[in-house]
Amino acid sequence: MRRSRPLVVVAGLAVAGVIMLAWTQTWFTVHLRAGAAVAGRVDADGAAAVPQYTALAIASLALFLAMTIAGRVVRVVLAGIEVLLGVGVVWSGVAALADPVAAAKGAVGEVAGVSDLDAVRHAVSGVDVTPWPAVGITGGVLAVLLGIVVMVVQRSWPGPSRKYGAATAGAASQASAAPVQRDAVVDWDDLSAGVDPTAAGGPDEPADGAAGGAPADDTVGSDRRRSNDGAGAERGAP
Repeated sequence: MRRSRPLVVVAGLAVAGVIMLAWTQTWFTVHLRAGAAVAGRVDADGAAAVPQYTALAIASLALFLAMTIAGRVVRVVLAGIEVLLGVGVVWSGVAALADPVAAAKGAVGEVAGVSDLDAVRHAVSGVDVTPWPAVGITGGVLAVLLGIVVMVVQRSWPGPSRKYGAATAGAASQASAAPVQRDAVVDWDDLSAGVDPTAAGGPDEPADGAAGGAPADDTVGSDRRRSNDGAGAERGAP
């Protein structure tokens, strides 16, 4: 079950491809009455009969690609959307089969020079149905079944958090272990402030000889020694 995700994704891509293929093929061959148009017949493909198929197929394709990186909750939502997309494909195909003249109205209207549905029906003498509407409807049924299968088997699929979480943790540890690069200008400023830039603690820690975090400064001690030396010299003077 854990290895079912690649199979389901490939099956979903194949179903979307079947729907798209049916959309590009001829669905109906419409025969026109004599004198209704210059041409005696019109071929209506899926683009004319069910123009929504292309959007449904592309949405299904993108949906299964998203399942490869989605989490468990998102996969359930995507599976539900896939069921709705399959229902839309089936509904559109059945509606076109139920009224082929209405589905081919655009293609017939371009040849006969009419746009009203009643005028199109008057110009049509017969309609031949190809197998491609059945193929498209079958693709919709498979999309519905595949969405239901995803809802059932996706529980055993590993989530993306394991892989990406490990990668993020590794990157964070490498970043924390990376040595700090020093800058010549910063080192010069540290020297001017009386801080040893080569100390192990860095510029933020007190330099050697500075107890309690106070800056190491011999100025006070030097003045005290000079004052003591001056006092001793005065006492020793006659």
